[in-house]
Amino acid sequence: MATEIEDLQPVVVQDRLTGEIRMLAYATGTARARTAESGLATFHSRSRGALWVKGETSGNTIAVDRILVDCDGDAFVYQGDPRGPSCHTGEPSCFFRDAGTGDAATLAAQTGIGRLEQVIARRKAATAEVSYTRSLLDRPGAIGSKIREEADELARAVDGESDGRVVSEAADLVFHALVGLASRGISWRSVLVELDRRAGTSGHDEIRARRKQ
Repeated sequence: MATEIEDLQPVVVQDRLTGEIRMLAYATGTARARTAESGLATFHSRSRGALWVKGETSGNTIAVDRILVDCDGDAFVYQGDPRGPSCHTGEPSCFFRDAGTGDAATLAAQTGIGRLEQVIARRKAATAEVSYTRSLLDRPGAIGSKIREEADELARAVDGESDGRVVSEAADLVFHALVGLASRGISWRSVLVELDRRAGTSGHDEIRARRKQ
């Protein structure tokens, strides 16, 4: 009969909205069952031989939305919403160093949108002379005007231009929308949270709700 410690299996923790990998730990069947029951990421400490809840002391918990298992049934993924940094170093993710160089200072974000947010943040800190993004941020109304322009160009492309043009114009709109969010100090994840909130809600109901606000 398998013992609790023999049931110990790796668990990757993933931000369910951005796809970012936050940490890796180990869990037993009991730990996974506790996670499913409580909704909080729970693991098994090999050194202490006991269950532990992520963020129990620090408050940096991870609310688990669902648990995935691989094809062999010997590795798991907790997909959820992190609250605060997941690494004991204070970094958002434990995976913040380059495996080849060990460098953390210049390591790009894990996801494509995350890397784009980093680029915009760097350009936001640059001078207008060397950064188009900085020039937009420095001119009142410039970002809103550019977003309206790009939205119109995307609409025209969708109505009657090539797939390549649709992709190109969509990329332009997303980039300028991200610049707009950065100008307000709003993360892309905040947008994903709102989209997730609307999931399963009728579009007509959503429009009616917004009109009442």
